[in-house]
Amino acid sequence: MTNLATPSQVYQGQFGEFTLTERDRQEVVFYRGGLMLSALAFAVGTGLILWQGPTPFVLQTLTVLFALFSLGLGISLALIHIYFVALHRLLQVFWAIGTVSGLIFAVYSPEPLALFIYNHPLSLLGVGFIFAALTGIYFKEAFCFNRLETKFLTPLVPLLLLGHLFSILSVSIERGLLAVWAIFFVVFAIRKAIQAIPPDIGDKSVFIYLKEQKTVNN
Repeated sequence: MTNLATPSQVYQGQFGEFTLTERDRQEVVFYRGGLMLSALAFAVGTGLILWQGPTPFVLQTLTVLFALFSLGLGISLALIHIYFVALHRLLQVFWAIGTVSGLIFAVYSPEPLALFIYNHPLSLLGVGFIFAALTGIYFKEAFCFNRLETKFLTPLVPLLLLGHLFSILSVSIERGLLAVWAIFFVVFAIRKAIQAIPPDIGDKSVFIYLKEQKTVNN
């Protein structure tokens, strides 16, 4: 378990020295907690649909799991440290579009959410944005930490979604890619949980500098 009481250490950043506060550390823990919630919800949902098939119980459960998945991802996107502010906001917008689309489909569709999305691939033009936001996290983690699992997940997710959208993948291939996605997502979340906290915060002096520049410009 991560120790939040680690003594403060002075770090040298690009724009000066900085220290990490307890709040900084808590935000990282919640960021990772959001990822874990999303990963577990996704893995449980994947396991249910691959094991039991689209039974009424499974389909109803998948709607609840999608809500938990979205909640966890939203928490992570609120707390993730990305130097490029515009990219951070874009990923949050993607999450919002995907979440709202999923909510609309869940409320107004005569079919359960998962079944509606599967039977109407064009729905991915709405709800698919939430997975685009998730792919953004995978890409950030692959780029910043050179994680093997996120290097696979970054192209795998759009491959699966676009393959289903354009009906170019067989059912067996889709099932296989979905299973790999779920496994690697859980592996990613677990590895994040045991990673040292400071690297996830990054160069705090950059964020301080950007905040000061925004204040000056305003």
